[in-house]
Amino acid sequence: MKPHKLAYASFSVSDDDLVPQEWTDYFGLVPDIAITKGDPIHDPTGQDRKLTRGTGVWGISSKTAVYSDELADHLRYLTRVLGLADMDASAFAAHSGAHMRFFCYWNNCGGTREPLIPDDIREIAERSGIEIEIDEYS
Repeated sequence: MKPHKLAYASFSVSDDDLVPQEWTDYFGLVPDIAITKGDPIHDPTGQDRKLTRGTGVWGISSKTAVYSDELADHLRYLTRVLGLADMDASAFAAHSGAHMRFFCYWNNCGGTREPLIPDDIREIAERSGIEIEIDEYS
């Protein structure tokens, strides 16, 4: 059994009018999640309610691809596989009105860890209009 990861990150694009295939084509990647607003959701309560997705989402995660507890390693993986260093995705996102973000899981159970985001990753995110969000657990 592998120990619980202390860090991972995901990249997502979301918008009410998002067409997941357009982002799959843009990045040339098969996503970990690709949903369209209005897609059905299984009712976890068993009440057979008709639930639907509230917005469209396309995304990939580093969780199963990177074996490191350092956030920088996860963000570097995502920027590399997405090709973000060589492109500016903000124009494509602006065309559709989509919102892009890096969502970072950070476990700081001992209170001694600091989530470091390298300057080059911050610059790529800023240039591309990608929000960086850190969800820290302690």
